[in-house]
This record gives sequence, C-alpha cells and structure tokens, in this order.
Amino acid sequence: MNWQKISIILPAYNEEPVIEKTTMILNDLIEEMVKDGLISVDSHILYVNDGSQDQTWALIQQLHEKFNRVQGIRFSRNFGHQNALIAGMEYVTGTDIDYAITIDADLQDDPHAIVEMVKQAQDGKNIVYGVRGDRTTDTAFKRWTAESFYKIMNWFGVQTIPNHADFRLIDQKVLAIFSEYTEREMFLRGIFPLIGMNEGQVFYSRAEREAGETKYPLSKMLQFAVSGITSFSVAPITFVRNTGIVMFIISCLATLYVFIGALLGHTSLGWPTIMLSVWALGGLQLVAIGIIGEYIGKIFMEVKHRPRYIVSEVIE
Repeated sequence: MNWQKISIILPAYNEEPVIEKTTMILNDLIEEMVKDGLISVDSHILYVNDGSQDQTWALIQQLHEKFNRVQGIRFSRNFGHQNALIAGMEYVTGTDIDYAITIDADLQDDPHAIVEMVKQAQDGKNIVYGVRGDRTTDTAFKRWTAESFYKIMNWFGVQTIPNHADFRLIDQKVLAIFSEYTEREMFLRGIFPLIGMNEGQVFYSRAEREAGETKYPLSKMLQFAVSGITSFSVAPITFVRNTGIVMFIISCLATLYVFIGALLGHTSLGWPTIMLSVWALGGLQLVAIGIIGEYIGKIFMEVKHRPRYIVSEVIE
C-alpha cells in the first residue's frame, strides 16, 4: 500500500464556466487512485485564483465546503499564470505533500495521465512531464507556431521539452531545489529541464476547451517566448554584436569601392543606395537597442526584489 500525498495545483483566472466540472473530475480521479492504493486519502486539490474578475473565487469557497480536499489561494490581483503556478508549488514545499502536480484548470490536458505520472514517481522519477502525443486538435497555424517556438528556444540554447507546457509532476526534492531559484521572472518550461534529476514523460492527447476562452492569445505567446529567451540566453545580444561586426566590414568594403570609383572617375549621385543604407542601418540600430533594452528591463525588475505575487486569502 502506498501512502504518498499529492497536491494537484491549478492556476485559475476567470474559470467560472469550468471550475465545478474540473473539481468533480479531479475529485473522482483522486478517489479512484486512493481505492487503488496509489495515493493517500489526504491528497488535495489546490486552486490559485489569479485575480479573477468573475465568480471563480466564490465557487472555490463553495467547492471547499462541498469537498474538504479543495483548498485555495487568492491573489490580491492578477499576477500571471506562471506566478500562480509558483505560488502553488511554494505553498506545498517542505510540507508532508510528496508530489506536486501542476495542470491548467480547463483540463485540456488529460487529468487521467496523472495516474501514470504517480506510478513513474513511485518508481523513482523526480520529475514527470506531461507531453502531448499529437497536436491534431490544433489548427495548422497553431501547430506551426508551436513547432517554431520549440525550435527557436532550442536554437537560442534554452533547453525545453517539445510539446510540454506546464503539466508536470515534481517531488519534494525538486521542490526544494526549485525554491533556490529566486529570480522574479520565471520561465518554468526552461527551469525544470535545467534542474535535471531523474526525469520521465507521459504522453497524452489534448482535448478541446469546453468553455471559456484561452488565456494565451498569440500576442501573449510571443511575449512569453521573448521572456523565455531573454531569461535563459544572451544569444540575442551576441547576434546583435555579430551583426554589428558584419555591417562594419560591409561599410568598410563599400567605402573602399566608392574611393576606388572616385579615383577612376566613376561617380554617381547614388540617392537610392544612400536611402536604403540609412533605413537598413536605422532599423538594425532600433532592433539592437530594443534587444539590449529587454535585458536592461529584466535587470531593472530583478534588482528591486519586489514579491512575485501577493496573497490576500487562503482556504486550507
């Protein structure tokens, strides 16, 4: 008989349409796992309400009254999906919880994969990643952007697990190591592969979202990708430096070409060439300043040491 306790951590932002059904599914799943001797009856469901504007928190309170294993953390305002995950993991770090499992509240990720995750953890895995076995439910554009995301991240030297989002199991050993990462802006999909340890993977098919709307539109995904790259890699700055060197060499060759042409008497007004050069160099300079500014902005945020989130209420 295994008596490991699990905590299923769900960030929740405006999840009023799905949160009751999600709780029912997860509660039934825990009951089944308890009957099968996989986990302890004291295992719980932990919602992190990320400043929802609807009735999400009120429903969490009601669900706590109905299901004793439902717990909740309420942010004072919206601090973001990643910070909600961090808050949940920090909440259970150093407690009697053996495994923390993070999953989105819409349950597009298959919750039944948790059973295999727990089994792998009991066999010695410290981290078990939930990985999508296929992307058939995505549009062609979504598949293309997702594949490009992982390729670009790996190209910039950020180690990620392809087709893995934030559906994972981690044990207390990993939670303790994770607590030593104190930077303000976390890119969790890069942090855990960086930790290493004994890793496993569980493959599953992702379902369509039953209600509500995605919290990660294209604009937010682009911001997420930029944040991940600049959090883990200085490759963009290196690229800017190398581009500057190449442009300097080209300008030297162009100067030599003009000088030789002048000596041979081949002169022209060259208005189009000048304008193209001005626009090209001006654009490169703005891009370079923007990239460097992104890093300076991260330094600015880090040195202030402000809290990642503020908790206004806890349901235990």
